[in-house]
Amino acid sequence: MALSFCGSDRGSNAYSVDKGVLDNGCFVDALNLVPHVFLLFITFPILFIGWGSQSSKVQIHHNTWLHFPGHNLRWILTFTLLFVHVCEIAEGIVSNTWSNHLHLFLPALMGFIAATTSVVYYHNIETANFPKLLLALFIYWILAFITKMIKLWKFAEASLGVQYLRFCITALLVVLYGLLMAVEINVIRVRKYVFFANPQRVKPPEDLQDLGVRFLQPFVNLLSKATYWWMNPLIIGAHKRPIELKKIGKLPIAMRALTNYIRLKDSYEEQRKTEDPEKSPSIWKSMYRAFGGPILLSSTFRYMADLLGFAGPLCISGIVEHLHNSTEIDRTNKVSNMTFGVFFMSSTELLQNTSVLAVLLFLALVLQRTFLQASYYVTIETGINLRGALLAMIYNKILRLSTSNMSMGEMTLGQINNLVAIETNQLMWFLFLCPNLWAMPVQIIMGVILLYYLLGDSALIGAGVILLLAPVQYLIATKLADTQKSTLDYSTDRLKKTTEILKGIKLLKLYAWENIFCDRVEETRGKELTSLKTFALYTSMSIFMNAAIPIAAVLATFVTHAYIEEVRLSPAKAFASLALFHILVTPLFLLSTVVRFAVKALVSVQKLSEFLQSDEIGDDSWRNGEMYMSLEIGKKFKYHGDQLVRAKMKRSYHVHSALCWFVSIILNPVVFVCIGEWVIQVNDGFFTWGSNLSTLTDINIRIPTGQLTMIVGQVGCGKSSLLLAMLGEMQTISGKVYWSNYISNDHSSPHKESIKNRYSVAYAAQKSWLLNATVEENITFGSPFNKQRYKAVIDACSLQPDIDLLPFGDQTEIGERGINLSGGQRQRICVARALYQNTNIVFLDDPFSALDIHLSDHLMQEGILKFLQDDKRTLVLVTHKLQYLIHADWIIAMKDGSVLREGTLKDIQTHDVELYEHWKTLMNRQDQELEKETEMESQTTLERKTLRRAFYSREAKNQIDDEDEEEEVEEDDDDNMSTTTSRRSKIQWKMCCRYLSSGGFLMVFLMVSSKLAKHSVMVAIDYWLAAWTSSNPHNQSLVTRHCFILKLSFLGVLQHRSYVPVFIILCGAGIALCLITSLTVEFLGVAAATNLHHNLLNKIIHAPIRFFDVTPLGQILNRFSADTNIIDQHIPPTLESLTRSTLLCLSAIGVIAFVTPAFLIALVPLAVAFYFIQKYFRVASKDLQDLDDSTQLPLLCHFSETAEGLTTIRAFRHEARFKQRMLELTDTNNTAYLFLSAANRWLEVRTDYLGAVIVLTAAVAAIWSTSQSGLVGLGLTYALTVTNYLNWVVRNLADLEVQMAAVKKVNSFLSTESENYEGSMGNKSFPDTIKIKIHDLCVRYDTMLKPVLKHVNTHINPGQKVKKKKKDLSKMIKKLFTSAFFFLLYPIYSQFERKIVIDGIDICKLPLQTLRSRLSIILQDPVLFSGSIRLNLDPERTCTDDRLWEALEIAQLKNMVKALPGGLDAVVTEGGENFSVGQRQLFCLARAFVRKSSILIMDEATASIDMATENILQKVVMTAFADRTVVTIAHRVHTILTADLVIVMKRGSIMEYGKPEILMEQEDSLFASFVKADM
Repeated sequence: MALSFCGSDRGSNAYSVDKGVLDNGCFVDALNLVPHVFLLFITFPILFIGWGSQSSKVQIHHNTWLHFPGHNLRWILTFTLLFVHVCEIAEGIVSNTWSNHLHLFLPALMGFIAATTSVVYYHNIETANFPKLLLALFIYWILAFITKMIKLWKFAEASLGVQYLRFCITALLVVLYGLLMAVEINVIRVRKYVFFANPQRVKPPEDLQDLGVRFLQPFVNLLSKATYWWMNPLIIGAHKRPIELKKIGKLPIAMRALTNYIRLKDSYEEQRKTEDPEKSPSIWKSMYRAFGGPILLSSTFRYMADLLGFAGPLCISGIVEHLHNSTEIDRTNKVSNMTFGVFFMSSTELLQNTSVLAVLLFLALVLQRTFLQASYYVTIETGINLRGALLAMIYNKILRLSTSNMSMGEMTLGQINNLVAIETNQLMWFLFLCPNLWAMPVQIIMGVILLYYLLGDSALIGAGVILLLAPVQYLIATKLADTQKSTLDYSTDRLKKTTEILKGIKLLKLYAWENIFCDRVEETRGKELTSLKTFALYTSMSIFMNAAIPIAAVLATFVTHAYIEEVRLSPAKAFASLALFHILVTPLFLLSTVVRFAVKALVSVQKLSEFLQSDEIGDDSWRNGEMYMSLEIGKKFKYHGDQLVRAKMKRSYHVHSALCWFVSIILNPVVFVCIGEWVIQVNDGFFTWGSNLSTLTDINIRIPTGQLTMIVGQVGCGKSSLLLAMLGEMQTISGKVYWSNYISNDHSSPHKESIKNRYSVAYAAQKSWLLNATVEENITFGSPFNKQRYKAVIDACSLQPDIDLLPFGDQTEIGERGINLSGGQRQRICVARALYQNTNIVFLDDPFSALDIHLSDHLMQEGILKFLQDDKRTLVLVTHKLQYLIHADWIIAMKDGSVLREGTLKDIQTHDVELYEHWKTLMNRQDQELEKETEMESQTTLERKTLRRAFYSREAKNQIDDEDEEEEVEEDDDDNMSTTTSRRSKIQWKMCCRYLSSGGFLMVFLMVSSKLAKHSVMVAIDYWLAAWTSSNPHNQSLVTRHCFILKLSFLGVLQHRSYVPVFIILCGAGIALCLITSLTVEFLGVAAATNLHHNLLNKIIHAPIRFFDVTPLGQILNRFSADTNIIDQHIPPTLESLTRSTLLCLSAIGVIAFVTPAFLIALVPLAVAFYFIQKYFRVASKDLQDLDDSTQLPLLCHFSETAEGLTTIRAFRHEARFKQRMLELTDTNNTAYLFLSAANRWLEVRTDYLGAVIVLTAAVAAIWSTSQSGLVGLGLTYALTVTNYLNWVVRNLADLEVQMAAVKKVNSFLSTESENYEGSMGNKSFPDTIKIKIHDLCVRYDTMLKPVLKHVNTHINPGQKVKKKKKDLSKMIKKLFTSAFFFLLYPIYSQFERKIVIDGIDICKLPLQTLRSRLSIILQDPVLFSGSIRLNLDPERTCTDDRLWEALEIAQLKNMVKALPGGLDAVVTEGGENFSVGQRQLFCLARAFVRKSSILIMDEATASIDMATENILQKVVMTAFADRTVVTIAHRVHTILTADLVIVMKRGSIMEYGKPEILMEQEDSLFASFVKADM
């Protein structure tokens, strides 16, 4: 048939203009073509010539994104216009039945092209900021509006009303063109680019002027927002180069934690003003006022998405119904609806066309998924903003927390960490799910109504089944949450015990207790696994319910319908109902989850509210000027608002001013005046830590200005508390503290540094506190770097040798996430920090506690007496080293919480002779003499040696790994100091096999077979339903081919019901297989987790000591914590979801291909598109997930380190700096999280659109095919499932790839070499009296290292007391191994020459357990385990109580333990923190006494004990072990003069050997020189 614009029928009046030109419909339609042609003619040259020539020069970058007024409204109107044009095209094509009237749809087609061109044209003008070219669009909208108005006017004249679809479409187009014209007029009015003399000049937003802002979702156009097109360069580029922090940049100002904190804080504080001031503000109200708007927007998107979701089932119903009844459509009324020579149809008639329904189904799916993803994104962005605001609010509160809250346990570090890591995330996740609360009821009601409309009363039966089973789902979800909490408790307990084992692994191996403590961990792991099995059971039931409920509902509905309804169930209603049931189950399944998170959110808000109302420290502005502080300020008081000086933030503000607002303490200018000679004075002070009893009583002290004040006293007498009381950290009962405003009056000094910062106190706490930062950053602590001063401080603290050993010098990161330093090294860095600060006052709290004599003397001479006093700084020093009292200008002696004596040493000598004599007996040496004569080698050398050995071994190990070409396994970069990783790897199928094999081949077989059987049965159920509904008395072809049930002679009703039994059997089998598959996957995960953890623990616990030297503790702990948690709880659900989604998609594609084989042709390009989408996403998702993980750890560490170092931060007055750091870390983590969320949306939008294309292709192929209507319904229903599950295949694949890294890390430790525990005693028993012979022995720590001991020859007779003394003769010697000698008795390191013989038995041939169980050792660092005192003394439980009490009495602990509740069963906390360091060392002595071994080795066992107690214990050892061999390593020479044998070592060789009295008589003896120096 020939084509013709006005139609090819000759008898029509299509070309007649007798009644007027405008009365000819064809001419009016032609007139409507003019505006579209005009726009294309004007814009195409500009688009393809103007911008094409500049495409290489002009980049659409930050500074070019300028949104004209009405930007979003224009895009919305344009999209609506495009949709209306599609409807107009469809109406024109369908109504064009008699001849080819091109004017019915050609103008609409051109209008569609013109609308698309208009938005592309507008986007280019907007990005180029050239508004004058918008004049073309203005003219276009006017012309289009006029032409459509003419057409509408003519329709009205012809009495064509709203009953005709073409009239409605034309009216809509008139409205849309009019609105777009109004938008254009508004742009002219605001920008004045035409018709005005002075056009307005605009600048881009402040965010876009900063090229560091890379998160562009708020700034791009609506189409890019909806499709996340702006993410394309990042995601595609990730395939070539890893995504790094630099690449994702910064957040826009509106999304930063500071901005959101202000919004939330303003809402919080506003309640105090408008409501009852005494009533605590509601966090819920604050959240609603600050973030309610975005949540309402998200809910709107969610409503629209849910309503559009019902279009799928309805369109399927229409397609199947009208495809089946296509020959029965009555077209007799077409002639009566002819006007203007063409047919006018109603909307109902249009929707009876299957092709139109297919297109509508496609558009509905695209819109529904777009709105759904927009809802997800808005809630996630709002949740992240809320989390950032809450973190800032919590951190601000932490910095104001009362110290007594922390010290008395009212607020623990664990509670704060839970607030940061758990409660804020709970609220964030609740916000994510919040729109579901009000969207789900609407979805459920709409679903039930539609089901009733389709099926009648039987639909209520199916809905009733779903509603009845919904409480069961909620119950399961509740049990699941409770079990998860229980599992977490057991996991925490297991991790705590594992940590203790790893920290004390050396002791456990030396005592042969590793199996005992390993059993403790296994016992706790057993409880955890029991809880995990319960968790797996409830998870299985939850998955089962989610899969089985739709089957049960369909079964109940269709069986009921077959028996109570007389009308046969049609395929259209059956498959539309099937799709509706699947839609209905989703909100009911989510309802239990949402309710559970709502309950958790209520609890989190309650905890957060209690925390924000907790007591704060008093206002310490008294330290800023010439005033005194009434100690009443330090008392507890309730929170009455944050006294922050804040400026309201305008819409456009500078970051600097915003950050300045965040400073919590504004320092007022002060006039410096010297009040007397005392810088601090306390009068009648009574201080407490929160109990009713005073910790410090009747305190009257003075701190002289510019002098050295020492505070001394026994352990626990209140020395540290006194310092904190002066700093305002303690609560006060009564009394006053005076701080003078002293500053040096020597203004003639040429050095400006002589004027000190009076506002802070340099403070070094007793417990060393380090930042997770470099050594340099820890020392400078925010102060400007002064190279000369920095070097002087380093030298004063003897840190340079330690720094030289670090891999990156003073730029090496230390702390929890960096290098683990020893106690002495950490203490010296803290002291260096205090020395470096340019302050008038320095508080040092027991800085010598972790230092040896040599280092203590150096620090005293160079750091305190020289560096500090030369600067005329006031120093308050708490110490146990009484030998330094001669240097004190002022002494404060304390006892039992009160001041015993105050004054100079001479005053005390005069007025308190008894106290002075007591001190004098404890002063065993003079510092100056020791400094001149010798430098004692000490534990410092051991610390440096440990560092050197660790790095040497690690470097050698890394070199070996690099040379191994077969093992391309990346190192665990997330365990070291690097911020992010650059790993590129695909999913590790080898690790998947390793994981599955750990679960057992039987479970794997059950899982695979049950999964395949389940999905086969599911397809069979739906296929049987298609066969059932397609069967009727008039068409038996499908039945005869597929049913094989009844003969054709049966009645129609009986034949219809004959399908029911098989349908019931298939549904029952499907439900049973759903249960089996869910159980097999979860319990496969439990089995794999059990085996992997058991093997890991046994490998680690039996690894040689050198493994722990070269492997960081944090890296090992990560295997037992994060990686084990992933294996336990994350991999099983991911594996289940991946297999389920993949099989659902494959079965859907198979069914569609079976129904319409032509679909396979379209499947090829769709598969290629899907491949590239998942390929790019998986790489980018892994990088972004790594960034999120790596940026979250520093944030959590910053909170914990701030809580631990509160007193130090407040003493230094560095709150503002730490707040700024917290904001930066929060924003960095939020940036990574937002990009990860945007990447997920990027994937889901594309897979959803791909799923919509699959549905459209399947629908079109079904329409063109000759398949039965039942099979068409089956294919379309399965096509809808592809849309739901396609993105989950990729998401789960990406998640599994990340999670398999945990299996890989655990597997890498399973290849660790174990110690050789084999050996034989032969016919001999281990002797009670020991004779040790060492023959030409050489020992090394590792095969890659040089010998520690070189050709050692010696022998020790039974019962001898052997003392070893190490000597470093000046700086020529670089390597010494302090405690290496005693390890030769324990073969825990590599011995490679000669042998050690104990009473004729070569120890290398003995079983390790036997040898180690016969020896006792007391290590330099005391190690206690959580549990009871009995456990720490006798974990083997072989001794009686009398024996334990005897050991405690010998160790001077009996009275103290008796006073504890429980006695021997009294609680020992983690690491023995509830005892002092000295008491812990005494417990270690008692532990050795309990064992009654033949050999006792003491390695500086009395280092943490005062001298008086040490003298007592030395006597006890001599008597209690009179018949045993005792080997002592000591640095205090005077304590070893009573030994039977002394060995002096140097550079790993024996220099002197003999009895002490003989060595003393030799004038050139090294030992003699030691004794003289120590006298």
